[in-house]
Amino acid sequence: MTLSVVPIPSGKLSRAGLDRLPVLIARAGEQASWRFIDFFAANIRNKNTRAAYAHAVTQFFNWCESKRFGLSDLRPALIAAYIEQHNGSPPTVKQHLAAIRMLFDWLVIGQVVPMNPAASVRGPKHVVKVGKTPVLTAEQARQLLDSIDTATIIGLRDRAILGVMCYTFARVSAVANMKVQDYYQTGKRWWLRLHEKGGKRHEVPAHHNADAYIDGYLKAAGIEDEKKSYLFRSVDEHRKLTDRPMSRTDVLRMIKRRAERAGLPSSTCCHTFRATGITAYLENGGTIENAQAIAAHESPRTTKLYDRTGDEITLDEVERIAI
Repeated sequence: MTLSVVPIPSGKLSRAGLDRLPVLIARAGEQASWRFIDFFAANIRNKNTRAAYAHAVTQFFNWCESKRFGLSDLRPALIAAYIEQHNGSPPTVKQHLAAIRMLFDWLVIGQVVPMNPAASVRGPKHVVKVGKTPVLTAEQARQLLDSIDTATIIGLRDRAILGVMCYTFARVSAVANMKVQDYYQTGKRWWLRLHEKGGKRHEVPAHHNADAYIDGYLKAAGIEDEKKSYLFRSVDEHRKLTDRPMSRTDVLRMIKRRAERAGLPSSTCCHTFRATGITAYLENGGTIENAQAIAAHESPRTTKLYDRTGDEITLDEVERIAI
């Protein structure tokens, strides 16, 4: 519960992605409280990053409160002790440490604390050469797309969503937030405009299959001229399209439902189509450099994590062990 000595309106907290102020921050006074809220509300623009960092920081301050530490008590050794006892996976622990470190940098700049106690703390070592994202074969992806009943507007919508994800390697948030105007024509080609994380605007030519899927959906929905409205919309209790966009969770539920009906692995998720598209592209002679450009990755090493073309080669070599 927010302490009464710090008059922070609940609306300000919710906009920052917070349920309440940590007790340590509230006890530090109004300057610390507002600086803490500004870290999330003004400094972190991506709502998914904001939610993840809010969760990480809240978990950390709850631990501090359970140990009866005050804000002035925090030293590198205590941050290291927290990291050491954290039971999350190495990537989760590294993310939590990054959130704590960034927050204290912000508090130092705001003259709330004199030093960043997390600056010198090292996280767990974590090296990844092959991604863990579940990947479908090209045949399985085609099986999924062909299994969708397109006699309904929902079927047309879902096929269009999966088509865009497969053929652009897009993140689910970028697809869910697309507007009708983000599918546009330049010359003879149709293009897709994706607003990826970090504020990057990414434009990709529409594959002819994605082109056909979106056209079919738009014509059935009758929203071609509603340029500023959301492209992929949720449905109401009568199975009619609303004006509201689908959320990432809505898309995930749809994928799980469609995958189960098509007899595909239950591990199939939103990111599966990013990895599936990249792998299919590379199997057909594409290059890592171009896959990186299509996926809007900063580094080819990130793109390589999604490349599973070597899995079959590795299996063939293992089968040579004739014992």
